[in-house]
Amino acid sequence: MTSTESDDPDAPKAPRTKRAANNAAPAGSTNDTAGSTGRVTAAQAMRGAAVQLAELLGTSPDSVSALRPTQDGWTADVEVVELVRVPDTMTVMATYRVTLDLRGQLLGYERVRRYARGQLDRER
Repeated sequence: MTSTESDDPDAPKAPRTKRAANNAAPAGSTNDTAGSTGRVTAAQAMRGAAVQLAELLGTSPDSVSALRPTQDGWTADVEVVELVRVPDTMTVMATYRVTLDLRGQLLGYERVRRYARGQLDRER
């Protein structure tokens, strides 16, 4: 037994430490909002968009390529691998536009683009 443990099982336990910043509560938690507006931060919205979309699609997102605040919450563009190909530059990717409310909860999503991973965007 270490010197920090007690023989008495009913003795009060030391309080647990707070979570580290990288282990923050999921988006939408009341403890992770910024200010009194109830709006999650941009970083929390990015994580929330990726995690919630992954749950619905059953695949891991590759990245979040855009995030915009809106009057009602956030809009994020999430890049997802749809079909793995060899070579990797031929892997089929998709961009999903995800809509989140102020608390970071997913309201809806739509696929807005499909492309090969190695494809460059054309200048408009």
